[in-house]
Amino acid sequence: MRAALLHETGQDELEVVDDIEPAGFGPGKVRVRMRATGLCHSDLSAMSGVLPQPAPFVPGHEGAGEVLETGEGVTHVAAGDRVLVCWLPPCGACPSCRRGQGHLCLTGFMNAGTPNFLRAQGGSDVFGFAGTGTFAEEAVLPAACATPIPDDVPYEIAALIGCGVTTGLGAAFNTARVEAGSSVAVIGCGGVGVSVVQGARACGAAQIVAVDPVAGRREAALRFGASEAVAPDELAAAKQRLTGDEGFDYVFEVVGRSATARTAYEATRRGGTLCVVGAGAVDDQVQFSMFELFFDEKRILPSLYGGGDVRRSYERAIALWRAGRIDLEGLITHRVGLDDINKAIEQMRTGEALRTSIAL
Repeated sequence: MRAALLHETGQDELEVVDDIEPAGFGPGKVRVRMRATGLCHSDLSAMSGVLPQPAPFVPGHEGAGEVLETGEGVTHVAAGDRVLVCWLPPCGACPSCRRGQGHLCLTGFMNAGTPNFLRAQGGSDVFGFAGTGTFAEEAVLPAACATPIPDDVPYEIAALIGCGVTTGLGAAFNTARVEAGSSVAVIGCGGVGVSVVQGARACGAAQIVAVDPVAGRREAALRFGASEAVAPDELAAAKQRLTGDEGFDYVFEVVGRSATARTAYEATRRGGTLCVVGAGAVDDQVQFSMFELFFDEKRILPSLYGGGDVRRSYERAIALWRAGRIDLEGLITHRVGLDDINKAIEQMRTGEALRTSIAL
């Protein structure tokens, strides 16, 4: 079958090959025919080594498709079911899951270290990013990764719900719990940042300022509900003008860099909330003084996969989409086939694309 493969960490481009085979099918597993996948910035971060991932690997973790086969013991899905891929499924039994924090379950992360593909020639192991690898026509996944979706949800929409939409909406709903009438700033307005904007709007925020260096993304943020959009060097002036220089009630960092996290902290009012959504590098340190942490009493809340129960978050996203409260179709700015994957990667790097849907 065909798949997009990264041979070594640090390479800029993927090779589309036709000699990849899904591997590891058996009890507790499902084999899924991928129909659509989104290109998420985390895929680029794994390619560059910012996010740890064994290589060679098939990127992609934001996918949806049809179940082809189920292994022994799998009862929640059957062959023919439409599913989205949950790259971080809760096991339901570990301490985090028992505390109701399934998004902190480590089982899904352990999947990343188990190869789920093989090269047909030579039989060498190939990993799937985050234990999935949705840039392939088929994949063998732990059964918990396959979440059934209703028939009225298109595959390309379901794929986005599998990561970017859930991460952004959940940061507003579950982690920060944005209050109605509040002021919000969102730093970084790609697909996840725009989903934060939509989540803040659905929560009833009165002011939502989108911050991004790319003019096209600022324009997109306005379409998705931001009250205004500014370049990074205009944030301080917006803070002065809109809040009397006090700072915003909620500031979301959706870039994953220490410099923007520090900027986000400074844009947050005393007693306000800084929500860190961006996935950054292990060695990128951000610094705060002990005095300012004590004196400003700003809450710093990291948000992994939107926090909360991811399956409940999926259901909420679908309900809001059906009700016209959020726009998911508009997130998809480009559509390509697998052969154009490197073109899509370049469009994401330059900021031209919010989300690219890849048909498989």
